[in-house]
Amino acid sequence: MFESARTGSRAALARLLSLVERGGSSARDVGRLTFPLGGGAYTVGLTGAPGAGKSTLTTRIVAARRAAGDEIAVLAVDPTSPFTGGAILGDRVRMQDHALDSGVYIRSMATRGHLGGLALATPEAVRVLDAVGFRWVVIETVGVGQVEVEVAGAADTTVVVVNPGWGDAVQAAKAGLLEIADVFVVNKADRPGAEDARRDLEHMLDLASLPDDGWRPPTVATVASTDEGTEQVVAAIDAHRTWLCSDGRLENKRAQRVRDELLAIVGERVVEQVRALRDGAEFARMCSAVEARELDPWTAADELLARVPRS
Repeated sequence: MFESARTGSRAALARLLSLVERGGSSARDVGRLTFPLGGGAYTVGLTGAPGAGKSTLTTRIVAARRAAGDEIAVLAVDPTSPFTGGAILGDRVRMQDHALDSGVYIRSMATRGHLGGLALATPEAVRVLDAVGFRWVVIETVGVGQVEVEVAGAADTTVVVVNPGWGDAVQAAKAGLLEIADVFVVNKADRPGAEDARRDLEHMLDLASLPDDGWRPPTVATVASTDEGTEQVVAAIDAHRTWLCSDGRLENKRAQRVRDELLAIVGERVVEQVRALRDGAEFARMCSAVEARELDPWTAADELLARVPRS
C-alpha cells in the first residue's frame, strides 16, 4: 500500500491516512515505513477562531503554490462527529476549486476531542504526505478559541487569522496568539474595523516580550473571498521560511518537535497499557478503596503504574 501511494495512488494514500487516524499497531507500522523518508516537507499551520475565513484563505494559498508549480497537501482538522467519530465538515465541501487537481491532496481529519484542535494522528499524517512526495503541507485547524497553541508544535510556520471586531489585545494575549503566531492575517479586511484590528495587533506586539531573535510577526490584510492580499501572505510565509533556514533555526525547531512527539508517543503507550488494567480485579479493588476513602487517588495511581509492563 505504501509503495502504491509513493507511485501516485490516491486510494492507497487515503487508506494509509485512515490507518494513521485509527491508531494502534497498524498506525505504528505506517510510522515505521514513513519516518525514514520524512523531513522534506515544509508545514504551514493555519489557525484562528471559527468563521475567520481559514478555509477560503487556505484555498487561495493552495492556488498560489500551484501557480508556482508546487504540489501541496491540506489537512483540514475538523470537529468530531459524536455518532461516527469522523470529521463533521468534509474536505471537498469547502475546497471544491482543487478537487480535480492532481497536484493537490485534501484530507479532512477529526479532532477526536482534543482541545488544541489537532488530532494526535496529525503529525504522523504529515509524515505520510511528506514520504509520498508532497513538499508543502497546510494544517488548517478547527477554531476552538483560546486553546490552539498545539498547532505551533506541528508546523514550521504558523499563520493566525483574525477578523475586524475580533477583540482587544488583552483577549489576544489570553488566547496565546503571541506565543504561536509567526504571521498574522486580518481577513475580511473590507469590513469596518479592519485598520483597528491591525493597529491592535501591532500595539500588542509592541508591548509583548518577543524573543530577541530578529523575527517580528508581520500583519497582513486580506480579503480571501476575492483573493486580495494572498500574494502578501505567501510572501510572509516564504520570508519566515528563509529566516528559519538561516543559522539552523529550522533544524532546531524540528529537533524540539521530535522530542515532543517522542514524549507524546511514550505517554500514549503508557495510557494504552493502563487502560488494559481497567477490567482487572486489581483496578476494581483500587477504585473501591478510593471510593471508601481508604486510599488516596495519587497512591492508587502510583500502585497501578507500578503494574504497567516495562516492555
